[in-house]
Amino acid sequence: MFKSGFVTIIGRPNVGKSTLLNCIVGQKISAISNKAQTTRNKITFIYTDEEMQVIFLDTPGIQMPKNKLGDYMLKVSESTLSEVDVITYIVDCSKKIGKLDNYIIKELKEKNLKTPIVLLVNKIDEVAKEELFEIIKMYDDIGIFKEIIPISALKNDGVESYLKTLAKYIPIGPMYYPEDMVTDHPEKFIVGEIIREKALRFLDEEIPHGIAVSIEKMRERKEKEITDIEAVIYIERESHKKIVIGKNGQMLKKIGSAARTEIENLLDTKVNLNLWVKVEKNWRDLDNKVKYFGYK
Repeated sequence: MFKSGFVTIIGRPNVGKSTLLNCIVGQKISAISNKAQTTRNKITFIYTDEEMQVIFLDTPGIQMPKNKLGDYMLKVSESTLSEVDVITYIVDCSKKIGKLDNYIIKELKEKNLKTPIVLLVNKIDEVAKEELFEIIKMYDDIGIFKEIIPISALKNDGVESYLKTLAKYIPIGPMYYPEDMVTDHPEKFIVGEIIREKALRFLDEEIPHGIAVSIEKMRERKEKEITDIEAVIYIERESHKKIVIGKNGQMLKKIGSAARTEIENLLDTKVNLNLWVKVEKNWRDLDNKVKYFGYK
């Protein structure tokens, strides 16, 4: 019998949620960086094999909100807990449970959920085996996890074991999406995520949190196999504009060049990418702007 179900991925920022899911579907859908707030939306990933289809919801990392965007991100993360067949909670190999992970564990305990919780201990390539056993025992003693699985999402180690474990908890059901579909987000969204990821990677620490990307135009030329894309990178401060553009436009060119290569692989066509930079002051504190940039 074929199985299908929904799995939410939760955890604090930068523990490898998006890396894991990009690994599972074999394609980059969600932006990845080592900076907080990389994932802002509830992004749907679809994994299908001969026996099951799993619809994963990659949520923003759970953190205490500091603005309207933060409020939205926290609601997105917490709202999925009661909507799914399995909750996957990801932590890294820290030897102590930090403040934010304690907050998440407290939330999971207080909600008294009937949904099975699978814990993934990620980044096992960074610790010795003896230390890993101690970390697993530390979480096992909490008593709320059905399964604890050590993985390295970056190295694709333990991911197959995780999928086999999910098959135990996913109910019998239909195939909701075509078997070759890996996300229900439009290409425009993924293109915007790729551009934002490159900006996150190359820019200074204080700038990325205030970055949003809007795809103004995306059109395939009829006479040639080329797609024209026009995108705007929005920042919150006028002083950041020069930094994003760079001397003689070099930073913007660097972001655009890296993004174009990845977008061409995604669309399987040549891409003419034009980027602009605009200031939208304090947009993360404005409801209408948070919604305008797609965080609804």
